[in-house]
Amino acid sequence: MNNERHELLRTLTQGGWHQQCPVMVIGAAVMDMVVSADALPPRGGDVSARMQGFHLGGCALNIAMALKQLGIESRNLLPVGEGAWADRLRGEMAKRGLHSDLQVGGEDNGWCMALVEPDGERTFISIDGVENQWQTAWLEPATPTDGLVYLSGYQFSAAKGAVLIDWMLRLPPSVRVVLDIGPRIDVMDAALLQRLIRPGVILTLNQREAQHLGMQGDIAHFCRSLWQRTHQPVMVRCGAQGVYYHAGDEDYGWIAARKVQVVDSIGAGDSHSAGLLAGLALGLTTRQTMMLANSIAGYVVSQPGGDCAPTLPQLLASEED
Repeated sequence: MNNERHELLRTLTQGGWHQQCPVMVIGAAVMDMVVSADALPPRGGDVSARMQGFHLGGCALNIAMALKQLGIESRNLLPVGEGAWADRLRGEMAKRGLHSDLQVGGEDNGWCMALVEPDGERTFISIDGVENQWQTAWLEPATPTDGLVYLSGYQFSAAKGAVLIDWMLRLPPSVRVVLDIGPRIDVMDAALLQRLIRPGVILTLNQREAQHLGMQGDIAHFCRSLWQRTHQPVMVRCGAQGVYYHAGDEDYGWIAARKVQVVDSIGAGDSHSAGLLAGLALGLTTRQTMMLANSIAGYVVSQPGGDCAPTLPQLLASEED
């Protein structure tokens, strides 16, 4: 185990750091139906699959769960509506001590089928619900004046995503936005993407998303060019290679991934974002934050489903095994 990471986790577990700023998590809460399949079906084809179970899901809900496990307080704006899926969500969230400040009416929550192949790669089929019907009245009363706000591109690309985008662009400079643009980047308007890359925005991307934004091979140059626009940390998650980050002219580099046996990659990016938010809220350096995020993501992909984030003692114990 990396000695530097071990010392960081040990200090965090012993309460050596304390939350220094508020955190707000905005986005979707859904139920995930997880099935495993030997391969994805071709168009018009049919494959046999095995049911793994139902899990809490949605990027924002995964992050809210992980933050709670890590001892980070967050205000959660996750629309939970009316119907069978919404009722199931409320019940499962209550069992974990989670609450959303957005209890809304008129429509049920959506759900997602996650197809997991033998190497752990997952493919989603998402059914939208009330979690994508954003309204100004939901957001304006909750506008923060400082701290951290998490937002996902999943919601930006939805039919009512413009409401959320306009709200984000009006946030005061004292609020730092952690933006995970997500896999729907290829259906987002190019001009909109450029508007989102602005001062005060912390960007977390995977390789595919970075390539869509123009990365052609030189990851260091790519991250530095984005940092020059945002003046905030930029990171590209590269699976088993780890993460490359740039947070200043003397603060950049690779942080190795935790070596684990991958069960599935559901929630990998979300758990990494949760570690990012936690590290920033605790006042860790960017390097320490990336070590924490990598460790949490490694733990989650070694378990089934995306709703399995560890507590700090569990994380430390798992790294010492």
